[in-house]
Amino acid sequence: MNEARVAMVTGAGSGIGRAVASAFIAAGYRVILAGRRADALVQTIRLANGNEDNALHVVADVCDRQSVADLFAACQARFGRLDVLFNNAGIANAPTPLEDLDFDAWEKVLSTNVTGTFLCLQNAFRVMKSQAPRGGRIINNGSIAAVSPRPGSIAYAASKHAVTGLTKTAILEGRKYDIACSQIDIGNAHTGLASDFGEGVAQADGSRKGEPVMDIENVASAVLYMASLPLDANVQSLTLLATKMPFVGRG
Repeated sequence: MNEARVAMVTGAGSGIGRAVASAFIAAGYRVILAGRRADALVQTIRLANGNEDNALHVVADVCDRQSVADLFAACQARFGRLDVLFNNAGIANAPTPLEDLDFDAWEKVLSTNVTGTFLCLQNAFRVMKSQAPRGGRIINNGSIAAVSPRPGSIAYAASKHAVTGLTKTAILEGRKYDIACSQIDIGNAHTGLASDFGEGVAQADGSRKGEPVMDIENVASAVLYMASLPLDANVQSLTLLATKMPFVGRG
């Protein structure tokens, strides 16, 4: 791996973001780790054996335009370019019947997952189209919910369907700038969001059943593979899920 390659990971303080940021560091990338908590970002760098030369943590709120602009400015000031963005920051609403969902909860999920993804996409485009060599790769974190939602997850499902629209549009608009865009839809990775899946999770028939989960390192390996491709090749979409979880054919 060329040590000059630069990757940014949002939501890098925990879960999938932490695993992917750690994988980038281990693979020789210089990495910008973004998130809302400095202590969590510093811990990610420490756990990955990162150092001041190959890792920069930036406290950022993806819902805030100025905060996102400052994040990308910090990336350029430190490393001079951006080759890969893993657009990962996101939240989910607690399982709630749609008629009972609090409007503030709806707005928070949509602001983080849709507006946050858009703002990072927009700023990444601005950097990647103007740098030399031109171009780069953007990988959006979708979800199985972008295709097949669960009951009680209307805000999260709507937001992840919107991420698919953002990805498809970015694929088209990125071509003329040598920007390759893609999406990874992840099902039942062992993170905080899926920590209780083994005990029971809502099914389409109204029941609750335990579901298998997979090691989060599988996600990190998949993102690293997508990022490693030359810009004339692209994994447009990738679905990665626990083999025995219910999804295909509803079973």
